Amino acid sequence: MKYNVLRMAAGGMQTESFPPTLIAGDEERVPLGANPSGIFSPRNRVPFAIIVVLLVAVYFRIAIKLFVDWYNIPDYSHGFLVPLFSVFLLWDKRKILNSTPVKQSWNGVVLIVLAIAVLILGVYGVDLFTSRISFVIMLAGLVWTLFGRAVLRELRFPLLVLLLAIPFPAIIFNQITFPLQLLASRLASQILPLLGVPVLQEGNVIQLPIMKLEVAEACSGIRSLMSLFTLSVFYGYFLEKTTRRRVLLALASIPIAVTANVARIVGTGLCVQYWDPQKALGFFHEFSGWVMFVISLGCLYVVHRIMRLFSPVSPANRQTI
Repeated sequence: MKYNVLRMAAGGMQTESFPPTLIAGDEERVPLGANPSGIFSPRNRVPFAIIVVLLVAVYFRIAIKLFVDWYNIPDYSHGFLVPLFSVFLLWDKRKILNSTPVKQSWNGVVLIVLAIAVLILGVYGVDLFTSRISFVIMLAGLVWTLFGRAVLRELRFPLLVLLLAIPFPAIIFNQITFPLQLLASRLASQILPLLGVPVLQEGNVIQLPIMKLEVAEACSGIRSLMSLFTLSVFYGYFLEKTTRRRVLLALASIPIAVTANVARIVGTGLCVQYWDPQKALGFFHEFSGWVMFVISLGCLYVVHRIMRLFSPVSPANRQTI
């Protein structure tokens, strides 16, 4: 559809055509994802460059140590996937972000100052967790300052996902693993007698007729719990459209991981009693960890199917993060 406008010129009147994109009030003037003032417009290349330079200059050493921890700590080996997933979320929301108006705000400076304070506290307090958390706070503050609150609201989920890649401090990690050790030991000690294996539990040690089984920190289930929780967040984003169900899937991963770890301990006890203790604590112990993790993923899928079966979602009620 074109609009012709009469223009006076020497020798008579001429018509001049204007495309729809130049007519104010036309619905087609700014196609989705082509907002010239959006976050990905050329005018925002300088703010992007500022963010990258500041983050690299301040957090380079902290990032290197974080990569080393991902490689050396099996409980957080999933950390390599988290930044990639966050970048994918950014790319997946590119049209929404580019259609969101950019409006700089000084309010974001509050988060930047808070991030600097947390970073200083972490560096001089020798607390890696605090200094790493400051990266997420700094990123949120820079986005708020340079692009506005509306853009920050759209990026809240990609920013929060980054927290999954940050290892817990030792004091919190120990408060989680030890209760998991005791819980797994107690449940396994209650199930094994039902299968004909008499046991005596002493804390995280299970006394079998042949030998003792110690549910160590590595066998507490924290590794499978952290990995399964992270994968449940990924799974919920790709295969579920409602925020409530995504949260339920993430929460469902906790009892699934605990149950799988108890089943692994029970299987180890059965192998010690009825097969070969050396093989049970060697190949079977390592291989069963992978098998139970795959089974846990299957259980997560079953939970998702049950949720859809008993509570179907109409397209009108869907909402995305």
